Amino acid sequence: MLDYLASVGLRAENHRPYPRFDLSREAWAELVTTLAAKDDWSLLGLWADTAIVHMALRDEAAMTVGVVSLSCPEGRFPSVAGVRPGAIRLERTIQDLFGICAESLVDPRPWLDHDSWPIRLPLSADPPDPLGQPEPYPFLPVEGPGLHQIPVGPVHAGIIEPGHFRFTCNGETVVRLEQRLGYVHKGTEWLMAGRSIAEAGKLAARVSGDSTVAHSWAFAGAVEAAVGAPVPPRAVWLRALMAELERLANHLGDIGAICNDASFAFMLAECGLLREKVLRTADACFGHRLMMDRIVPGGVAVDLPAEGRDAILGLVRDIAVAFPPLVRIYDEKASLQDRTVGTGRVDGGLVNRFGAGGHVGRASGRGLDARLGPGYAPYDELEFSVPVFTEGDVNARVWVRIREVEASLSLVQQILDKLPEGPVHVPVVPMAGQGMALVESFRGEIMTWVAVREDGIVTRCHPRDPSWFQWPLLEAAIEGNIVADFPLCNKSFNCSYSGHDL
Repeated sequence: MLDYLASVGLRAENHRPYPRFDLSREAWAELVTTLAAKDDWSLLGLWADTAIVHMALRDEAAMTVGVVSLSCPEGRFPSVAGVRPGAIRLERTIQDLFGICAESLVDPRPWLDHDSWPIRLPLSADPPDPLGQPEPYPFLPVEGPGLHQIPVGPVHAGIIEPGHFRFTCNGETVVRLEQRLGYVHKGTEWLMAGRSIAEAGKLAARVSGDSTVAHSWAFAGAVEAAVGAPVPPRAVWLRALMAELERLANHLGDIGAICNDASFAFMLAECGLLREKVLRTADACFGHRLMMDRIVPGGVAVDLPAEGRDAILGLVRDIAVAFPPLVRIYDEKASLQDRTVGTGRVDGGLVNRFGAGGHVGRASGRGLDARLGPGYAPYDELEFSVPVFTEGDVNARVWVRIREVEASLSLVQQILDKLPEGPVHVPVVPMAGQGMALVESFRGEIMTWVAVREDGIVTRCHPRDPSWFQWPLLEAAIEGNIVADFPLCNKSFNCSYSGHDL
């Protein structure tokens, strides 16, 4: 892939660690045509600057990554969505934020913009005033005898972020689900621009609170790549320790919540207890239950205290004893299996077309993991396997989580055994550059791209949460299932609203 990109584009300077190529409009259109025949060139991200569109691609066979850029002086670019459907919502977002339109976009409706912002096209060079009287959102039509619609949200029961789900049903069977998101749009990318590295890092940590460690690591990695900053070895290992604790907490919580949506509250209580132990241990060791703001460019903000090692080893022992009996209960409970096995299937071909990762991808046969490919330290010195299932149902997504809990327990032990001594932070010396990082969160792969000025000011940052490529597949997962299974399917995905809405 990189040889091809080098042959059609001009390599940009100061873009690290992955090469970036500036393309002409003709070369971009040729690349789109090439992508139609290259199933193993997956889309990692699509974002814009004021008058430029960027796209990140990965060659899954060679496990190489490249970025291409197209200047759009007329505010238009050839759409990628026809060959990479994961780009549809990203292109709609570029249209909403920058006013740069994707030509021949299969779905040109607004996405994040509900016409409730004080300005339109907020990241464009000259943002216009809002329209004032928004038209009703044009949901896709569904025709047929005996159909009825069930609108759900954006306000939900319980403590949950807002999102609207429009069900079209025949009796209890879902014929189509259509999502409308964007209610949690915070203007994160707008807020990051013009901020110092430290200030932008705090915003990155709050893109999605349940993945604050992973998003902070991705931002820090992108900044460190952009400016060529070193990271002390101990800090690298502490980052991985925090990331695995975050993975443990979220997977344990999700396993219990999925079972609860199948009316088995016992698992919610027991898994919730284990999750709480992880959070309390994180608080005792790093000063924050979610470990927010603990990973910063140049290293980490706090060191593991002397008593921290024993506390974490005690946690690992407790979970290693308590978790296997819960797994047996899940696997042997007929009423649970009746609800999860065969429910919410997602075809492996669809997962590959959308480039979905994490538990959604691995449950449907797509076994990519950024920790191994393209890979980053210290995981190249650790032993673990990526669980892959092919059934693509709720049960498979539960089992991916179970196996990842087991793997994370082992990883935490290995990290503590190999944790080096030394400093945990070095100051970041500003310089101009662009950087990109891929970090595996509990949901899947986070891609963060950043541009930094000579004085250390962030001019542009784009954090792409895994949910961007997973949310659309939930629409496919529920099709043909009954309405009552939607909470189960939704929780088995557990996509982030905040991480998506930015």
